[in-house]
Amino acid sequence: MPGTIQMTAKDILYRLQASKARAIVAGDDVAQAVDTVAPDCPSLRTKLLVSEHGREGWLHFQPLLQGAAPAHHCVETAGQEAAAIYFTSGSTGLPKMAEHSHASLGIKAKMDAGLWMGLQASDLVWTITDTAWILNMLCSFLEPWTAGACVFVHLLPRFDPLVILQVLSSYPVSSLAGAPLVYRMLVQQDLSRFRFPHLQGCFSGGEALHPGTLASWRAHTGLDIREFYGQTETGLTCRVSKTMAVKPGHLGTAVPHYDVQVIDDQGRVLPPGVEGDLAIRIKPHRPIGIFSGYVDNPEKTAANIRGDFWLMGDRAIKDQDGYFQFVGRADDIINSSGYRIGPGEVEDALMEHPAVAETAVISSPDPVRGEVVKAFVVLAPQFVSCDPEQLTRELQQHVKSVTAPHKYPRKVEFVLDLPKTVSGKVQRTKLRDQEWRRPGPARAQ
Repeated sequence: MPGTIQMTAKDILYRLQASKARAIVAGDDVAQAVDTVAPDCPSLRTKLLVSEHGREGWLHFQPLLQGAAPAHHCVETAGQEAAAIYFTSGSTGLPKMAEHSHASLGIKAKMDAGLWMGLQASDLVWTITDTAWILNMLCSFLEPWTAGACVFVHLLPRFDPLVILQVLSSYPVSSLAGAPLVYRMLVQQDLSRFRFPHLQGCFSGGEALHPGTLASWRAHTGLDIREFYGQTETGLTCRVSKTMAVKPGHLGTAVPHYDVQVIDDQGRVLPPGVEGDLAIRIKPHRPIGIFSGYVDNPEKTAANIRGDFWLMGDRAIKDQDGYFQFVGRADDIINSSGYRIGPGEVEDALMEHPAVAETAVISSPDPVRGEVVKAFVVLAPQFVSCDPEQLTRELQQHVKSVTAPHKYPRKVEFVLDLPKTVSGKVQRTKLRDQEWRRPGPARAQ
């Protein structure tokens, strides 16, 4: 069960108690937090420390490794036996334990090889993501392993876009993968100072990529950012491979072994151009790659099935070419005076304005319209001292000019940062919950 050093003691306690884990492998970063909660985790028997120094109550990895016998016995496992459990990102509630089998990870990685990243044995792959995200397993282990490619690893105690740019300039990294947040931070730097002579493929997934980020990256590097799409439960689902045209705002087409469709409330497949729920067909035959289910939570697993399909939890539109356009999370859709507004389009419009470094759009209660669009905005450094009321009006007018006027944010709140999951996804759910719990009418600019 991969984790992240960003977890607090509370996070670790929740995962240990929910999983009933009998052992934990950790480094110095979280060892103290583990010791704090260990007394409340009766299933935990073994603590293994990966560190240059030992710690009381922990087994020390380095001496154990050095003293291990060279001979070992491999245990044969069946395809449907559990291989890994991922705690979902928590963007829509408490993290759930999604169990993957050896088949849904290993065999699917072999099937996906060449379908999106197009790796060769000569490639050097750098995946900038935390180990807690399934993308790390796919791009830093299974996909390169299948292709015989080399994995590039760089210690980043904290995210620093300048370090990333310097590394890309200094090492022959040919393929780069990361969340849209990575690219958003990179394009805010002075890219004219750097050259990436070896970089050939750029890939992004985890949330929708703003077209402005794509355009800026292409303008400075000459490279497209190719989107891929999936979730913890399904792995790679859609992609824009190196041989496919890039359509800004589109997630690409489905991988061949998944039948991905846009369906209505009754589970019926909708025609191209009609918005609905994105889903994978799992009946009458369950495709390889779908997870085994949520551990100890069959009700939640069953709740995500509609007719013959597994619901991805996202709203989308399929075009005539089979590309899927991401509209927004199913529970992120804003219903204002009967208009259904996806936050992604409003965020894309805001991101085109130079004052906006990051933004998240949610619904906000309104006595007349029921809900209105609200934008939380992180300002670019040079705009921090601007008059907020004037800047609000300017941003509202900007959105009206680039998208349907009824979609403009009637409320704008400037913040220092946005809440994110460990994989870099903006937690709109957290912002929305805070907004709807506020006493009285929500504040508006």
